[in-house]
Order: sequence, then C-alpha cells, then structure tokens
Amino acid sequence: MSAGDLAIVLGTVLCALGFAALVIVLLRVLDTLRALRGEIESLSTETRPLLAELQASTVEARSTMQTARSDLERFDRVLGSAEAISDAVSGSGRVARAAFSTPIIKAAGLATGTSRAVRRLRGTEAPALPAPASDKPRRRALKRRSEVS
Repeated sequence: MSAGDLAIVLGTVLCALGFAALVIVLLRVLDTLRALRGEIESLSTETRPLLAELQASTVEARSTMQTARSDLERFDRVLGSAEAISDAVSGSGRVARAAFSTPIIKAAGLATGTSRAVRRLRGTEAPALPAPASDKPRRRALKRRSEVS
C-alpha cells in the first residue's frame, strides 16, 4: 500500500467513525424530541381545563363588571336626583323663611303687646325689673325706634 492508499483508507475510517457518531447524536436528539413531545402533550392536557376555567372566570368577571357599571349609573342618577331635591328644598326653605319670618315676628310682637295691655288694664302687671346699667343705651335706641314707627 502506498501512502495515498493509506490516506484514503484512514479518511474512510474516520468518515465512518464520524458518520457513526453523527448517527448516535441524531438518535439521542430523536429520543429527546420524543420525550419533549410527550411532555408537551401532558402539559397541554393539564392546561386545557385551566384555560377553560380562566375563560369562564373572565366571562363571569365581565358580567359582574357590567352589572356594577349599570348599578353605578343608577346610583349616579339617584344621587343627582337627591341633590336636585335637596337644592329645591333648600331654596324653598329660604323662600319660606323670607316670606314668613317678618309676619310671624310682627304677630309675636302684637301678641306680646296685647297681653301687656290686657295685664295693665286688669292691673295685674308684674313690676318691671330694673335694667342692667349696660342695657340703658340699647333701651333708649329701642324707645326711639318705637317712637319713630
């Protein structure tokens, strides 16, 4: 054998060994892919019920959210109506106070004056209490007002 023949034989043996190693690596990759495929199928069978439950929960949450929105809108309308009623009542209270306060004060003054006049005519009026010293200027001002009226 010559050196060329020896190189060809050595090259062929090395190629055969490389091919055998490649076959072994490919077989291991194939086994690993089969195991991976089995794990993926197992994972898929486990996650399908979870995904279905998640979808059901999402539908239920969406329904609950829509119900809450509609309740909130109704509450907003009720609150708006309550505010409008409160404003109307407040306004009518002010109007009533303005309309009735002066006549009621005058009626109370008339009733007090009438009862004092009746007591004087009967002679059963209680003696007047002396006014405090600080009240004299105020009494004078009230007396002047009553004289002017």
